[in-house]
Amino acid sequence: MPLELEDDKMCFACGGKNLKGLRLKFKHPEPGKLLSTVIFPKHYQGYKNIVHGGLMATVLDEMMVNLAWVEGKPAVTAQLNVSLKKAAKIGEKIHLEGRIVKEGGRVIHTRSEAKNEKGEVLASAEGICVRIRVKKDSLEVAQK
Repeated sequence: MPLELEDDKMCFACGGKNLKGLRLKFKHPEPGKLLSTVIFPKHYQGYKNIVHGGLMATVLDEMMVNLAWVEGKPAVTAQLNVSLKKAAKIGEKIHLEGRIVKEGGRVIHTRSEAKNEKGEVLASAEGICVRIRVKKDSLEVAQK
């Protein structure tokens, strides 16, 4: 039975109606690649003026799974492995990139990175996304 998903625009990471969320906007410059930027406000900190690591994991995950959806491959995250490499500062612009590494059957292997304005890698992630069957109208909404 297909999963009935509905995008009510309240996703914490990318929902345009979620005033407390991150409201990520995406660019899809080429197949297998998704770009975005984020500036974390102070209320998303862990230690003083440092972005909470769990929120960094959230945006890295979002870059990977959203890329699958943008490319018409509805999927959910099955596995996420995050490496926090350098402290991300509150208020700094962070560049995000998601990539599809390889695909086979229902499995999509993905990677993502977060970099500061200097190009330093702040965090990276590897993920395994699993394709799901969805109702046709769910996919059409997700791609808009």
